[in-house]
Amino acid sequence: MNQCCDTDAIPDVQNTPDTRQLAIDKVGIKSIRHPVKVADKTGGVQHTIAMFNMYVYLPHNFKGTHMSRFVEILNGYEREITVESFEQMLRQMVVLLEAESGHVEMTFPYFINKAAPISGVQSLLDYDVTFIGEILKGEYRQTMKVVVPVTSLCPCSKKISDYGAHNQRSHVTVTARTNDFMWIEDVVRIVEEQASCELFGLLKRPDEKYVTERAYDNPKFVEDMVRDIAAKLNDDARIDSYVVESENFESIHNHSAYALIERDKTKQ
Repeated sequence: MNQCCDTDAIPDVQNTPDTRQLAIDKVGIKSIRHPVKVADKTGGVQHTIAMFNMYVYLPHNFKGTHMSRFVEILNGYEREITVESFEQMLRQMVVLLEAESGHVEMTFPYFINKAAPISGVQSLLDYDVTFIGEILKGEYRQTMKVVVPVTSLCPCSKKISDYGAHNQRSHVTVTARTNDFMWIEDVVRIVEEQASCELFGLLKRPDEKYVTERAYDNPKFVEDMVRDIAAKLNDDARIDSYVVESENFESIHNHSAYALIERDKTKQ
């Protein structure tokens, strides 16, 4: 037999015992890209590229995990990774790597077709979305994270100025653990309705006038934004827990304003 092709003759170092008595909470691979398909609320399917982080728990007595198996799992789905197969892939990973727990993060750009408020001209706006799946002792839990860019206008600036008010683009991030299916569009709509104004990819002059005046008539501190969004998330029975945070990229300072609210509704 050709010695170089005899896998039994090649040492399997990561499968050897470890004597340091230190378990590793997460070990695996980060930042690997793979094609995915995501269904949208309009009935269509978006083909995009996701960035995956894949980890398992490693007991104290194992020296290492089998890194190549993470890639094998992704490639096993070829181009068919979907939101629906996300849990299946995670469960397969835990079994294949003989792990007690597993964790997968899938981050991808998601596009929503939006019509400008006055002219109705349509354009795509992109949102950063992450699906986070976890398995612990056989129990599956999924979290969705959506970053929504919006406009915020400062109430203080409006109050003290004879004309005008400074505004900024803000990134609102909602991380929600749900007990039922929830569209990405549902999370986006909750956030955009509570902002000074939502963003659009393309605006004509009448639209620009509208969004400028809309923001001026609806000023929000960063504190107002997270409180108003949190109130809506509290009322949504599909959401078990959430973190809502807003970073306002200030237009008159070289720093951001930031606020966060975190709540586990199952522990009321």
